Amino acid sequence: MKNIPKISEAEWEVMKLIWKNNPITSDILISILTDKMRWSSQTVKTFINRLLNKKVIDYEKSGRCYMYYPLISEKDCIKAENKSFLERVYDGAVGMLFTNFLEQESLSAKEIEALQELLEEKKKKNS
Repeated sequence: MKNIPKISEAEWEVMKLIWKNNPITSDILISILTDKMRWSSQTVKTFINRLLNKKVIDYEKSGRCYMYYPLISEKDCIKAENKSFLERVYDGAVGMLFTNFLEQESLSAKEIEALQELLEEKKKKNS
């Protein structure tokens, strides 16, 4: 995984739309985000420019429209965010993260079963 720049919460909102609808025009981004987030068009343009400067997205000009597309996958960004959170909050201790999560959250029988299956698969791979 290449070095992925830090993306703010607001920038994540823009990225979610770009990942889901790429390529996407600035007009569509502005339209959706002004309705959903109550941001001004200038605010959306600022976030687009920040993402361009961070080299997370790029664009192609098509007539009078700019078509934006991601340079980094959603999966890679989520991995980087998870790793950052784990280091920042739990000092990299994955076991502590899961212990705290499992103690604090209610899980259905189906969710517990899915987690058990994942742990069994992980156990087999490490053996």
